[in-house]
Amino acid sequence: MTDKITRSSASLKISNEVLVKIAEVAATEIKGVAAEGERLITSDKLVQIAGKFYSPVKVVLKNDAVEITVSIVVLQGHKASSVAQAVQKSIKSAIQNMANVAVSKVNVKIVDIMLSEATE
Repeated sequence: MTDKITRSSASLKISNEVLVKIAEVAATEIKGVAAEGERLITSDKLVQIAGKFYSPVKVVLKNDAVEITVSIVVLQGHKASSVAQAVQKSIKSAIQNMANVAVSKVNVKIVDIMLSEATE
């Protein structure tokens, strides 16, 4: 006769805000992305719409995986397509490794280029 061990099923939920922060930090680690510390520098057009602040990172759950859209400002002198690809890889890897959440897609929108005069 065998004994069955019944374990209560536990769940882990990670808030969208945590996933947004993981994605933002991952994006700031890429050379060529305009950032101040762990915060992405955003275009003035994205910061305020109707008096509300909007994050440059959006996370949407679709079919047990997340789809991420990030808006970045690229620093002058960096190849935009290479920066965008590196951001995609960094965000996908960070979220899958840190949160154990599947990532279906990482969309990168380049919303501006920061000229060298603005960075000094």
